[in-house]
Amino acid sequence: MSAKSASYHVISHPNGGWAVKKSGSHRATKLFGTKKDAASFARNIAKFYGELVIHDKDGRVLEIVTYGSDPVPPKAAN
Repeated sequence: MSAKSASYHVISHPNGGWAVKKSGSHRATKLFGTKKDAASFARNIAKFYGELVIHDKDGRVLEIVTYGSDPVPPKAAN
């Protein structure tokens, strides 16, 4: 990713609901009641700035989407 690129994560919020958080940030960018709403918001940001990472309630990565040109794209899972 370039210097302008960033990863935006959709994570479960400790107080309930879901949060969108930029990698390296200590605070959430925005909070949502549903994972679907959080993912939609994060996807719109990530399209301009790099990467979307969606986690499950336990923090495991479910999906990674890289927008733009990725010099090292992830290998396809079999």
